[in-house]
Amino acid sequence: MKRVMAVYDVDLLYADRFAEYANEKEMTPFQVVAFASLEKLKLFAEKQKVEILLIGGNHTEEELAGISVGQIIRLREDKKAGGVMEEPGKTEVKIPGIYKYQSSDSLLREVMTCYHVRDRKWIPGETLKSEMIGVYSPVNRCGKTGFAITLGQILAQNQKILYLNLEECSGLSALTGIVYKKTLSDLIYYYRQGIFDEGKLGSVLYQIGNLDYVPPVACPEDMDEIRSEELAAFTAEIARNGIYDRIILDIGRLGKDAALILELCGTVYVPVRDDCVSLAKISEWKRRLADSGRGELLERLRQLQLPVPADVGRPEGYLEQLRWGELGYYIQKMLYGAESGERVNE
Repeated sequence: MKRVMAVYDVDLLYADRFAEYANEKEMTPFQVVAFASLEKLKLFAEKQKVEILLIGGNHTEEELAGISVGQIIRLREDKKAGGVMEEPGKTEVKIPGIYKYQSSDSLLREVMTCYHVRDRKWIPGETLKSEMIGVYSPVNRCGKTGFAITLGQILAQNQKILYLNLEECSGLSALTGIVYKKTLSDLIYYYRQGIFDEGKLGSVLYQIGNLDYVPPVACPEDMDEIRSEELAAFTAEIARNGIYDRIILDIGRLGKDAALILELCGTVYVPVRDDCVSLAKISEWKRRLADSGRGELLERLRQLQLPVPADVGRPEGYLEQLRWGELGYYIQKMLYGAESGERVNE
């Protein structure tokens, strides 16, 4: 049975139209019910659990008392999001707010962005069926993405590997020559709706050789809207199901929250450069990990100084060529201990 989303607004026509639109969408994981009065809403909530309440107007905490709902989202008449309900003399009750007068499709997407899925969380230390490998560096232009994809291609010869790029601007579309119709943004949307599964993952997958990958977010703003806690829970969901032997996380600029994603990983490869500024950045980052109480992550780090790939001139085919060049040989030697001048059949 679908969960229930209630919509209360004094403009019943508005509430009815949104409910009708949302209920016609196959991918909406809620039954949407419109209400024109708080009394009818209260009576309904006594008999049926309401997961989300979209509410218009400036109703106080006292007015909403007695309505049993999982989460409240305010419908705002201005474009300022993140509204706060206030009642004089009482502690503020923070309620997310979304702009009321936008397309129903955009409104529904924003609702799912605000919606907190409480029954699917990653617990640090939880056993995951897939091994997670992180690739991260605070140093720019260190070959991080090329390394991550080449590592994935080599491992994918004998294992089922998934590559996830968590950068806000990856350049992957230009490197592969593909205009992606679906991306990581879509998978996060499915996850928020509670309908993410192996089938939804498969609908977004592409391949480089034997390596499966999900195209990165469609635009940088999408990554800004994804909370690190949510990203950790999403990737843990894939790892929990054991669809892949290993999942490679190419981690971008998540700031202090990068450590939350790194905690998923048994090994974290850290490409570096040998100039004094780059080494200073690495040193400072490690110190911050230790100072923030995440010193145990330092034991998982494997610092690497990668060979510089040859310039192939054109982006098409570049990622496949990396596997057969100096970088691919470097990774094979790292993984399998190949002697100098030998190639390894994985």
